[in-house]
Amino acid sequence: MARYELLNNVTHKDLRVIAGFGRQFGDEIGMVPAFPSEYAELQREYPIFFRKDGDDGQWQSVALLGFEQHENLFLQDGRWNAAYLPGAVAKGPFLIGFQEQRIDGELRKEPVIHVDLEHPRVSFSDGEPVFLPHGGNSPYLQHIAGVLRGIRDGAEFGTAMFAAFDAMGLIQPVNLDVQLDDRHRVNVNGLYGIDREKLAALDAESLLRLNQAGFLEGAYLVLASLHNMRRLMAEKQRRLRLHDAAAPERAA
Repeated sequence: MARYELLNNVTHKDLRVIAGFGRQFGDEIGMVPAFPSEYAELQREYPIFFRKDGDDGQWQSVALLGFEQHENLFLQDGRWNAAYLPGAVAKGPFLIGFQEQRIDGELRKEPVIHVDLEHPRVSFSDGEPVFLPHGGNSPYLQHIAGVLRGIRDGAEFGTAMFAAFDAMGLIQPVNLDVQLDDRHRVNVNGLYGIDREKLAALDAESLLRLNQAGFLEGAYLVLASLHNMRRLMAEKQRRLRLHDAAAPERAA
């Protein structure tokens, strides 16, 4: 169970975060949240889809990592085999919370960083230091702060963008049913995408509204990301071949 504390350089002066990837860190997952603020980077590596949140029914976007719930085809020998790490993974044990602070005589809710001390990456002996020896923020923590800002801004922007897409009928179910070879077929349910034909058929006023709000680029980046399905399929096929080749050895 998570145990979040407000991060500070006294209580957590020796805090470190373990690098590397694997099952022990919870990285074997088939998809992760994707935020519009990182679409430009994500679309070079990952297919981006939409799905409805199971708790509140709100739209969210996700980067697809594999074809099964606990399959991450970007994981390989303790490495993440991609040039860009999704923010939801890069943030590690940290998240942004809010704390009331008095600024210029006025109470405001200001963003602050919290850390989950039960997270498997948390250590007090190994990994990246969070604070410098004399208490300042380490380069790693400065990087994390930037990642968290991107997540916060992207989440707020995404809520409005997804609502606009939905209102215009652009979000439609995707039939992700893939025949990998003669014996293997995969099917992923509950995913949605941008309907390219409906986007192309929008009238000038609707396109202008999307563009002025900054949403039109997001729609095209989601569409552009789908070429990465070929990469996922190729990696899945490669692993299936390795598995089949190893089967006779296991049987022996």
